[in-house]
Amino acid sequence: MFYLVCYDIVSDTRRNKVAKLLEAYGLRVQKSVFECVLDENQYTTLSKYLVRLVNKREDQVRFYPMSAHTRCKIAVLGTQPQLVIDDAAYIV
Repeated sequence: MFYLVCYDIVSDTRRNKVAKLLEAYGLRVQKSVFECVLDENQYTTLSKYLVRLVNKREDQVRFYPMSAHTRCKIAVLGTQPQLVIDDAAYIV
């Protein structure tokens, strides 16, 4: 599944840790926005790590699932990363 992951983290230290974690799972498209292709296990694992990092009273992380139909309608004004997201997986 393709997710748009956005965050608002108050502490610089926590924000840097969250950003570093998300960089391992997806593509940073803005300072606090990532595009991630995650299977169910990856989503669960990532969520567990994030719960440990964020302060529930001060911070916020949002996952927006996007279907292939919705993704093809994304409009970008300005610069954008030149990477193609391939969420097809083949097990051999």
